[in-house]
Amino acid sequence: MNPGIIRSALFVPATRPDRIPKALATGADSVIVDLEDAVAEHLKSEARHHLDAFLAADPSVRVLVRINAAGHAQQADDLKVCAAHPGVFGVLLPKVESAAQVADVAACGRPVWPIIESARGLAALAEIASATSVERLSFGALDLGLDLGLASGTPGAERILDQARYALLLQSRLAKLAPPLDSVFPDIKDLHGLARMTRDARDMGFGGLLCIHPSQVAVVHETLMPSAEELAWAQRVLSAGASGEGVFVVDGQMVDAPVLGRARRLLQRAGQAVP
Repeated sequence: MNPGIIRSALFVPATRPDRIPKALATGADSVIVDLEDAVAEHLKSEARHHLDAFLAADPSVRVLVRINAAGHAQQADDLKVCAAHPGVFGVLLPKVESAAQVADVAACGRPVWPIIESARGLAALAEIASATSVERLSFGALDLGLDLGLASGTPGAERILDQARYALLLQSRLAKLAPPLDSVFPDIKDLHGLARMTRDARDMGFGGLLCIHPSQVAVVHETLMPSAEELAWAQRVLSAGASGEGVFVVDGQMVDAPVLGRARRLLQRAGQAVP
């Protein structure tokens, strides 16, 4: 897989350092060690110590870290650990609501992945996306839905959340960021529902999903992978395009620059070389 393509980002709580190697072995494109929601308040310091010790023991490991939100008493200590270990290749900033909050985190010298989880964050999305060191956006559908007063899981709620998704896609494109990641799918037993959500995210232009259980990783990857028919079509299009003609026909369909672009993206998503 192209190292720049992230389809899955799997959360693992920092309170369970024994699970970090297991998470890394799932084949997830990235693993997020969580110091925030997955860690009870009275265990925050202990969790951070576990992460610090784990990274010190194996400097070759590469993980993302979700730190505590702006205003939390332990965020500064979280950032010290992130800055101390080269294995931390990015920091997830939850509940972000301003570019200033991003700047505070960027000072640790790591790329920042803001997570939009409130109306204020959504309203400030353009400035957040444009902030220095931002690499990729995501959002928390459950927290955002709670803040907006949505009835979680209903068609009406999804219509509103799709507008948030559109905003993430638009601002990611304008700021030239990596494709955003969709929110978690909370029902770990409903793999069919996960596949359905992943297909929607793929068709909307998202790069992948945040994952909360190892069983979700393979489903996300399989769903995002172009079919054999799609890949064969992409190869035919790009082979025909090698002639240099601006407009031509493949399989009875007109091909121009946007179609060539789609063919290239299909091959890239499959990790194949693009001619």
